[in-house]
Amino acid sequence: MPTLLAQSLDSAASTSIGFGILSTGSIANHFAGQVKGSSKLHVAAVASRSLDSATAFAEKHGIAHAYGSYAELLDDPTVQIVYIGLPNSLHTEWCLRALEAGKHVLCEKPLTGSPQEARLIHQTAQKLGLHVAEAYPYRAQPQTVEMLRIIESGELGLPLSIQGSFGFKLENQGDIRLDPALAGGALMDAGAYPLSLVRAIAGAYPEQVQAFKRQGPRGTDTAVIANLAFRTGLMAQISCSFHAAAHRYAVIACEGGVIETSYANSTPDNQPTTLRIKRGSGFGATFETVSLPAVDAFRVEAESFVDQVLTGKPWIGVSSHESVDVAALLEHIAKVAVDVGGRSFG
Repeated sequence: MPTLLAQSLDSAASTSIGFGILSTGSIANHFAGQVKGSSKLHVAAVASRSLDSATAFAEKHGIAHAYGSYAELLDDPTVQIVYIGLPNSLHTEWCLRALEAGKHVLCEKPLTGSPQEARLIHQTAQKLGLHVAEAYPYRAQPQTVEMLRIIESGELGLPLSIQGSFGFKLENQGDIRLDPALAGGALMDAGAYPLSLVRAIAGAYPEQVQAFKRQGPRGTDTAVIANLAFRTGLMAQISCSFHAAAHRYAVIACEGGVIETSYANSTPDNQPTTLRIKRGSGFGATFETVSLPAVDAFRVEAESFVDQVLTGKPWIGVSSHESVDVAALLEHIAKVAVDVGGRSFG
């Protein structure tokens, strides 16, 4: 029986589409916090393996319904879209179960580390007449939208070289991102970001891949660097690390210019983001700094997904083809990466 508070929250949110969140972890907290106040959506329910955890999360974010199992949330009629922020190893199972329950799905990256599973998820959604998408909040930032517009316009010529990196210190050896049973590792966690950026710019799967890694004491990679070569002549290098100081940066060198970007998910207090752009191929060409607004990227991303579900408006994020290719790259790089040994960093 719904509580009076739940009835009140349900009534207040009746004009927007209801999301259900699977997980009460940090990424779920970011999502729930940023979508508050949206006129297009509200979080109707949250589920955790622990009812106490779900209840505390619901009280923190003003959510009407809390469940002590993921399956219970899928039976909630107030939920039309499921947001999955679970550990990587659980994405495929709960994407499929949510779709089979008749829910649309917005799943945190990486959708999966297997191209076969990524295809199955997208094919299941298509068969059931539902929508599923892989969430990368940086794709919703005006910084990224403008960067892709410039590249796609051709005003700087063909992209020929990309260097993309993302890393930070992960010092807690008990962190689930280091657990091989949960599909952890630097590549799956941080590496998916530069890989998705490269795939967005390249528009295709690479012809050749080579990679190196450092293996951590728990058996997951803790740093990876990979080189990718494409048919167009584009060459890219991506790196990710759980050891280095926090960094997130990409350089795209084209025939007639260069773009530098942080491809940020978010910024402190939504401070403006910037692109550094050099138009010209000579050493005399100078960089200009273009300031762009920062947005609540989880909210913009979720609202774009709602627009796709309700009206068919194009989704702002990655396509199904990109999702499958990134999953294939994660699998391929993990398979071919050579362990360089040396210092274990814990």
